[in-house]
Amino acid sequence: MTREEKTTIINALVEKLNSFPHYYVTDISALNAGKTAALRRKCFENGVNLTVVKNTLFIKALEQAGKAEEEIVKILEGSSSVMFTENAKTPAIVIKEFRKSSDKPILKAAYVQECIYIGDSQVETLLKVKSRDELIGDVIALLQSPAKNVISALTAGAGGKVAGLVKALEDRA
Repeated sequence: MTREEKTTIINALVEKLNSFPHYYVTDISALNAGKTAALRRKCFENGVNLTVVKNTLFIKALEQAGKAEEEIVKILEGSSSVMFTENAKTPAIVIKEFRKSSDKPILKAAYVQECIYIGDSQVETLLKVKSRDELIGDVIALLQSPAKNVISALTAGAGGKVAGLVKALEDRA
């Protein structure tokens, strides 16, 4: 591979690192061509960008992007592929679903919401990570709950009493 080709690959990886807030480093070695194509298809269908990388080029891309986390650099051995994503837990879902028919991909590390997860045992943890939209929805639901309770109390049986008290006070005046 020429220096220009390496530079092109590194620049493409830097662009992806800057474009996507989350990435998973996985091992998909030993998957045959058919299973690799199926994994790529599943990733594409779920909005995950799967890229097979040379570890040295990925390390250089991480350094250029200013994201060379020591923990991730340490695990870059052997065959590596990177799943770039907008949604933090989508690659974990893809990995879990794909493992129903194969023993790969194996999670080496993940950079999700500015946190680093190391090892394949973290797949279940990553499945529980809530996206920003899910967290906002939870906060809104919590804020709406007390208001709903007050409104339902006023319109239910207690509401009849309140309405009766208001009517009685009006009649007195």
